Amino acid sequence: MLSLKKNIHWKVLLLILIVFVIHFYLLHIVLHFDWNIALEDSLCSSILLSLSVWGIVLLIRAYPTTAAIYPYALFMALVMSLATSIAEIQMLKWWFVTDNEEYKTWLAHTLPIRFLIIWIMNSWIATNSALRKNITALDSRFQMQTDASVLLKEAELFKLRQQLQPHFLYNSLNSISALIMISPDRAQEMIGKLSDFLRSSVQRESEDTLPVSEELVYIESYLAIESVRFGDRLQVHIDLEDADKATIPPFLLQPILENAIKFGLYGRTGTVEIIIHIALEGPVLTITVNNPYDANAQPPKGTGFGLEGIQRRLYLLYARTDLLETKKDGQYFTTILKIPQQNVQSHTDR
Repeated sequence: MLSLKKNIHWKVLLLILIVFVIHFYLLHIVLHFDWNIALEDSLCSSILLSLSVWGIVLLIRAYPTTAAIYPYALFMALVMSLATSIAEIQMLKWWFVTDNEEYKTWLAHTLPIRFLIIWIMNSWIATNSALRKNITALDSRFQMQTDASVLLKEAELFKLRQQLQPHFLYNSLNSISALIMISPDRAQEMIGKLSDFLRSSVQRESEDTLPVSEELVYIESYLAIESVRFGDRLQVHIDLEDADKATIPPFLLQPILENAIKFGLYGRTGTVEIIIHIALEGPVLTITVNNPYDANAQPPKGTGFGLEGIQRRLYLLYARTDLLETKKDGQYFTTILKIPQQNVQSHTDR
């Protein structure tokens, strides 16, 4: 917008200079008036035209709104053009005294043509200034709406992130409470692991995306806590395939894994195996979590946060609804998470 304003200012100055040159040429070369008469007439006309243009621009800038700004601009152009043309004739009659009767006669009959020329230029300047004022107002309004939308999106993402930790803490604190009575050593171990895990969570809070390797370190800390709760019953196998340069938003994988543990271990007494497969498929990082599933079992009711919260986060981050998929195949439940990548290719695509 600043560049546009500079270009318009130069165009106006150039146009006034062109008007001055043409005016001088017509008076001195075409009509054969003395050069001093032609110079005085041209200079007077150019100065008054510049003042008229400047006044129109100030009046439009001072207009308090953009409603009906174009009729207002054209009306101001008409008023200023009429005032400028009359002032120009009077100034040339009274200020620049000359004995050239032919010039005086010619001057007396030039009011209509002077008014027409000034009005055309003032109208162009007025409509251009009104247009720029309208565009500036629209840009400002659009920027405010964009800023509000971004702030709303960030607030909702922050809220979804904050929902994750209380949801996990409820289970961990309940487990610690139960272990204090029956196994104080395991309770102390779990408290230490939980402290390290929460410290890591705080450090990751400001990150938009993280390398997959860092996310897996975070997941290992989470699984260390769960291993205290469930012991050898929980077996998690992670298969990482060609995804060393991929990235993932933080706090996405943990609730999926937590959901798999809750539904996989509930109602079972033996060992439960959860398999996580991570692969970079072209421009998409695909994470598949597979866990046993008993359709007849009724797991304990959670806090309401889970796959729906992840789906909402993915939509806010990528504006897509096809990045989270779940499947039930016999006794297994599969969750497929897809994370679009930027400037990352798998080895198979090279």
